[in-house]
Amino acid sequence: MLRYFSLKLVHRYYRLFVYSVNKPFLSTSAILLMTNHYICLLALVLCWPGITQAQEQSQSQQRRLEDRFDKQLSSTHIGETIQSLSSQPHHISSARGKAVAEDILQRFKSYGWDAEIVTYQVLFPTPKERVLELKSPATYKALLKEPALKEDATSGQAGQLPTYNAWSADGDVEAPLVFVNYGLPDDYEYLERTGISVKGKIVIAKYGRSWRGSKPKVAQEHGAIGCIIYSDPKDDGYYAGDVYPQGAFKNEYGVQRGAVMDIVIYPGDPLTPNIGATANAQRLDRLQAPNLLKIPVLPISYHDATPLLKSLEGPVAPEEWRGALPFTYHIGNGKAIVHLKLQFDWQIRPCHNVIAKLKGSELPDQWVIRGNHHDAWVNGAADPISGLAALLEEAKAIGALHREGYTPRRTLVYCAWDGEEPGLLGSTEWVEDHAAELQEKAVLYLNTDNNGRGFFNASGSHALETLVNDVARDITDPQTSVSILARKQASDALKAPTAKLKKERLAKKNLAIGAMGSGSDYSSFLQHLGIPSLDYGFGGEDAGGEYHSIYDSYDDYRRFKDPGFQYGVALSEAAGHTVLRVADAVNLPFDFRRLYETVNGYVNELTELATGMREATSIENQLIEEQKYQLVTDTAKHLLPPSPKAEVPYLDFSALQNALVALDTTTQALSSRKNHTGATYDKALYQAEQQLLYGKGLPARSWYKHTLYAPGFYTGYGVKTIPGVREAIEQRRWTEAQEQIAVVAAAINRLTVHLNGL
Repeated sequence: MLRYFSLKLVHRYYRLFVYSVNKPFLSTSAILLMTNHYICLLALVLCWPGITQAQEQSQSQQRRLEDRFDKQLSSTHIGETIQSLSSQPHHISSARGKAVAEDILQRFKSYGWDAEIVTYQVLFPTPKERVLELKSPATYKALLKEPALKEDATSGQAGQLPTYNAWSADGDVEAPLVFVNYGLPDDYEYLERTGISVKGKIVIAKYGRSWRGSKPKVAQEHGAIGCIIYSDPKDDGYYAGDVYPQGAFKNEYGVQRGAVMDIVIYPGDPLTPNIGATANAQRLDRLQAPNLLKIPVLPISYHDATPLLKSLEGPVAPEEWRGALPFTYHIGNGKAIVHLKLQFDWQIRPCHNVIAKLKGSELPDQWVIRGNHHDAWVNGAADPISGLAALLEEAKAIGALHREGYTPRRTLVYCAWDGEEPGLLGSTEWVEDHAAELQEKAVLYLNTDNNGRGFFNASGSHALETLVNDVARDITDPQTSVSILARKQASDALKAPTAKLKKERLAKKNLAIGAMGSGSDYSSFLQHLGIPSLDYGFGGEDAGGEYHSIYDSYDDYRRFKDPGFQYGVALSEAAGHTVLRVADAVNLPFDFRRLYETVNGYVNELTELATGMREATSIENQLIEEQKYQLVTDTAKHLLPPSPKAEVPYLDFSALQNALVALDTTTQALSSRKNHTGATYDKALYQAEQQLLYGKGLPARSWYKHTLYAPGFYTGYGVKTIPGVREAIEQRRWTEAQEQIAVVAAAINRLTVHLNGL
């Protein structure tokens, strides 16, 4: 294709040349100069080394294949799939959950795939008793229920899981209530300044700003004996927009269910870390599982939160803590007493993954893996069925191509995971069960989850960033008729907070993909096994408050998420084109220059972080020492100054910087040699990511072995890049930070040696 356009350029130059030399005002020297330019340009194109005729033909064939693939996609069929699979509640281990797995199995088989259900036996608690009562100064018993709505056909069905947080501990506690804002570590530092302790108390925190499981985790660390999490209307209720069913946002009774397992320690079945949860697997004692909480936790609506928060007295909450409920927010002074009682049915239950394969014609032992989960907290039209419907549409289209004679060079593996919602159970157990085989064969894992109207979002292994850009450049946004790449770039530029950043983003020709944290099924592939991974989705114009509630329904989805299901088609195109290009590639599309540039940026961020913390600590300690806080703090608030912190030492980043210099040299050399082929060479390319693993794992959480990407210890879903170093700095563990610099440098050096072998 590039050669074709280059020849067109030569032809246009030739026409200009003929036109110009016939003009009498041109000198002889000018004509000679233009003649030389034309000859050089023609010679350059005719001898162009970058794109051979065979490669041109391959690219042309690939585009024709993708065009045929696109013609098989139907927004109507995607809508029908969403409606069918979200027609009833189908959480893990429910009868309907198994029926959904069997439905998906039959769909794959009807599309011509070799498919099976692979079942694991995992721990999954369901609630037996839930009680929340305000005992004083007034009394109130929480409803703990979302009402059915006539505008939402599935909201009153039987089989719904009640509102609860999976992996809460059993507990029967009664204690004073304390409001802790979003329940972040910084919020507890402020509480310390007020003189309020949460030890022996029950805390109430707002959903948002961090993963839900971090809130009870931090509360437990500070001595709380119970945790309540509520959705404030300022975040996703009436303050944000009209509430459901009139609008998309959370009504006063809506509740976000969700898991609070400490997945930053490890995800999956808590009783079988590092091994598949097969029927005969050796299991931990539940009370000894290190990723399970010790205190009871319960999510509630803002209807149920209102009387609790109104009962609080004590200091007025600072402005940034206040939500949108119509009263003054207080922190509490020990007079509001709450009773929280929770009991769960802790059983080992079946977890049904659906695994479908289409065997490769030339490289059957190289696998391109595509996944999306099928279980939901309730009906789950958006989460996860919108993404699953796109995956199934891809499988249907590829099956149709296969019937017409197409077979991919590499084996395709399409997966519908069970048990994602309680903690990535199905995908993690499958990955742990097949770890050695996957590290040997897996070229790529491409994940999706919920999907909606808006902008293309991609995150993952940065050696795949060029591939993502190439795919996104060729797919048309259904609303604007520009590429999904151009629309995303426009969004990024407009969202830039400064004029300088806007200018930089406008000048960028490529999309920078994000780094992966956690919260979906890619985590085990990338962060445990080092398998190159991507995560795709559309969104940004589909905001609402239905998440993990009974209102995540087909009625809600077709009205507010993706009317017409056009972004379901766009997701199928983006994921499908990526899968097909990797499956059929003669030269696997890994660009390690982009990896180097990204990691170099991360290291620069770390050096700036350490420098910034050093300066901030020094200034802050000076302010404390000179009693500046006492001079400006309102004495009526009785707010203590912050405690001084130890000064930040100078860290030696030279090992990491030297490792990057070597990687820079190697990736530059490798980028000029793009035409190597063969199964051995391919394998070396896709196993390069595994060189970035560290066998002992991250400090305090050895399951996570990737030195570049991990969920944050206190952010959960949110990513921390170069986490061993970054979190040691953030948490002021300086010896550990220096040790981790050496660990990451060694990993980058391993990658450099590996790439040099190519």
